[in-house]
Amino acid sequence: MFFSRHKKHQEYQYLNILSNIIKNGTERIGRNASTKSLFAQQIRFDLKKGFPAMTTKKLAFSSVVSELLWFIKGPTKNDRMDDNELKKISGKDKTIWTANANADYWIDKAQFEGDLGRVYGCQWRDWRGPQNKKVDQLQNLISTLKTNPYDRRLVISAWNPGEIDDMALPPCHMIFQFFVDSKNNLSIHMLQRSCDMFLGVPFNIASYALLVSMVAQCVGMNVGECILTLNDAHIYDSHIEQVQTQLKRKPFNLPTLWLNPEIKNIDDFTIDDIKLKNYKSHDSIFAKMIV
Repeated sequence: MFFSRHKKHQEYQYLNILSNIIKNGTERIGRNASTKSLFAQQIRFDLKKGFPAMTTKKLAFSSVVSELLWFIKGPTKNDRMDDNELKKISGKDKTIWTANANADYWIDKAQFEGDLGRVYGCQWRDWRGPQNKKVDQLQNLISTLKTNPYDRRLVISAWNPGEIDDMALPPCHMIFQFFVDSKNNLSIHMLQRSCDMFLGVPFNIASYALLVSMVAQCVGMNVGECILTLNDAHIYDSHIEQVQTQLKRKPFNLPTLWLNPEIKNIDDFTIDDIKLKNYKSHDSIFAKMIV
């Protein structure tokens, strides 16, 4: 099922990739399960036309927010990311990272209960350079946006080859870059190496759209586009039925994002400062996360 080009709703970009993978994807047996996959798919969301929260199934937006705030907070215990800290932020007893923290391939490496190693937030806020020099990539980027917005080095990398073995899960969304146009619009482009199209990608879309919106407010800019390049874009065989259900649904109008306008520092945002307005979606579609 492909949706014709006259469909203007931005969500059809994502739905068309799902449909294309089912129809033309390569059958592969990967690390954890069998998939159908395509390589290097791209989607672009104009954030001025609404916030790209999935509407053909319910998005757990509170989980998106709590995870992003956890990344922004950076390492909190022994310079590592702690799932227990994410639980505090989200107010939940179990998070989307809990299974990774307890995975058989990682549990012997973990230094404490809930330890996830040197994952995303560590790399964003505490990258280790030569002589163990610590680099706060996110704060450096925000400072550069304020002083030199047309810089071509507005890049943050979570892919740190020297610390991959010290991560419960190597970064899927591995690098992103900001771009400011002549109208003071701030856009983000993220490259993702491994893309669970049914469960993970809707989450990633919302997370990076939220991140660029928060940064834009902190530097006094407007939101532009959120662009994702999805390299290994795959659907697990065990998710095919759920995807087919989703493809039968028609999108609703996109919601709008509300950020507390008083917040001007990226570290000051809390869950209460971030809300979706007028979000309407179809029901959730359950599928098991493949670890």
